[in-house]
Amino acid sequence: MCGIVGLFAKSSRVEARLGTDLAAMLVQLSDRGPDSAGVAFYRDEVPSGSSKLTLYSADPGEDWTAVSGALRDAFGGAGDPAVRATHACVVVEADADEAERWVREHRPGLRVMSAGRAIEVYKEVGRPEHFARQFALEDVRGTHALGHTRMATESRVTTEASHPFSTGLDVCLVHNGSLSNHNRLRLALRREGIAFQTDNDTEVAAGYLAWRMREGASLEQALEGCLEDLDGFYTFLVGTADGFAVLRDPIACKPAVLAETDEWVAMASEVRAIAVLPGAEDARVWEPSPGVVYAWERVAA
Repeated sequence: MCGIVGLFAKSSRVEARLGTDLAAMLVQLSDRGPDSAGVAFYRDEVPSGSSKLTLYSADPGEDWTAVSGALRDAFGGAGDPAVRATHACVVVEADADEAERWVREHRPGLRVMSAGRAIEVYKEVGRPEHFARQFALEDVRGTHALGHTRMATESRVTTEASHPFSTGLDVCLVHNGSLSNHNRLRLALRREGIAFQTDNDTEVAAGYLAWRMREGASLEQALEGCLEDLDGFYTFLVGTADGFAVLRDPIACKPAVLAETDEWVAMASEVRAIAVLPGAEDARVWEPSPGVVYAWERVAA
């Protein structure tokens, strides 16, 4: 079944409480996905020439200081890791692709959850309310964020198989639904150099978007391509460094709601997740049309 939430801040006031508000939205959808939860925050963009990696370890005793030290020795720039539960975010003075390759070669026990200049992805098994406390989401500021509560139907209940999936720099995807041609599409994308780490169909959709955008498509064009190339039913919420976008398949059997005020834009699988936001009573609320891309981006200062 699963539940999706997203929040895009239009003001510094909403940015300051982004984690608190996203957590409240996520908890509202706990009964749609009680086996795991995850979030992607966009915040604290690092300078050009540097990149952020969000890393996960199944070892509760992982020495994150040693990990960041090894990255610093390899690339420079890795200071103290920002640790949240089973994850850590590190900044390196290197291209994100290069740093990610280094981690996979030299620290194969770690999983790279996200890479880029602004994105941070955190996910874990367990109920969304426990996840929100475990990862101290109330402390997180940011410009926009996505969240997902999962009820597993097509792959195991593991941290790795939880949403969001990030297969491109600063790009991630959360998904409610099921794809019927993901195995065939996974094989085709592997021939294009797209790597996969789970058997989850959502990771295939994320890989498809990463491939299309690598080939020069805009996010909107890549999402429109889903309507031709992905079989199944789905609601997608896709994050980039500048904002997020929503797409429902042409049949639109999976629920989705959008809402907007002068302060924020919100997306959720059910309106109850939006109702907890400050100012929700004044929001314009509507159901996104099938097969139409809705997108919001930050305006450059």
